[in-house]
Amino acid sequence: MTALKGLYPPIRAYASGWLNTGDGHQVYWERSGNPAGKPAVFIHGGPGGGCSPIHRQLFDPERYNVTLFDQRGCGRSRPHASLDNNTTWHLIEDMEKLREMAEVEQWLVFGGSWGSTLGLAYAQAHPDRVSELVLRGIFTLRQRELAWYYQEGASRFFPDKWERVLSILSEEERQDVIAAYRRRLTSSDLEVQLEAARLWSLWEGETVTLMPAINSASFGEDEFALAFARIENHYFSHNGFLEHDNQLLDEMPRISHLPGVIVHGRYDMACQVQNAWDLAQRWPEAELHIIEGAGHSFDEPGILDRLIRATDRFAGKA
Repeated sequence: MTALKGLYPPIRAYASGWLNTGDGHQVYWERSGNPAGKPAVFIHGGPGGGCSPIHRQLFDPERYNVTLFDQRGCGRSRPHASLDNNTTWHLIEDMEKLREMAEVEQWLVFGGSWGSTLGLAYAQAHPDRVSELVLRGIFTLRQRELAWYYQEGASRFFPDKWERVLSILSEEERQDVIAAYRRRLTSSDLEVQLEAARLWSLWEGETVTLMPAINSASFGEDEFALAFARIENHYFSHNGFLEHDNQLLDEMPRISHLPGVIVHGRYDMACQVQNAWDLAQRWPEAELHIIEGAGHSFDEPGILDRLIRATDRFAGKA
């Protein structure tokens, strides 16, 4: 049996800074690996999740030159938890500015969960700037996907955890959980925001892995939770700022010629495996890997193995 591949050793970023967007945001960015290596961009999840040093380890540091960035309002980007001028199309514009700063013509796009959403939207907007895509935990922002995770579906697998989400809502508010949480997350009272943010964020932290994650409590920490919940709910309240429900799948002919790898856990409760299947049907050049015994998180062993194999292969490494 072939051994599962794991993360590359920890490395430091060799350059970092903030991109002034010109409309009120300072977007944190960093580059790691080999400055002469294959260009890649890592897109974190959420939206609102931010990057972590561990994400640098998904790429062979001798073969890749990787740009990581914290999307508007989260991580080290400023101002914290801001919803102003914060849409999918603003983020795509930020990515293009970062690509131009890095002085690369094309780069590999790597994203998971919301990162797969933004990765697809970016590639469809700028297909000539993408060499390959590596996407995990596919999320195409259709209404049925949002309803599954924030109304009824995943709640049936985690009724005890879902009850906490509902605990601050009236019976009437429970009919539209996303809208009810939006009212609290945009309240003028910071304590009201924080209470809702912790509950929203912990729901995700405790349901994204097949087995309970030891680090899920970090999702409830105030600074992280506020940005994560406010920004995620903001995007979901506006359908990701897409023009119509099936947009990302309908626009696949724009990028269906690009090489890609799709990795999805069989028991992903946040984003059902049907999403990955639907995407693969529109993308003949992509490999689909459904990982048995895995949920949603990138660092579950079977998922991580396929992601590392994908980045290795696209770097020209067997």
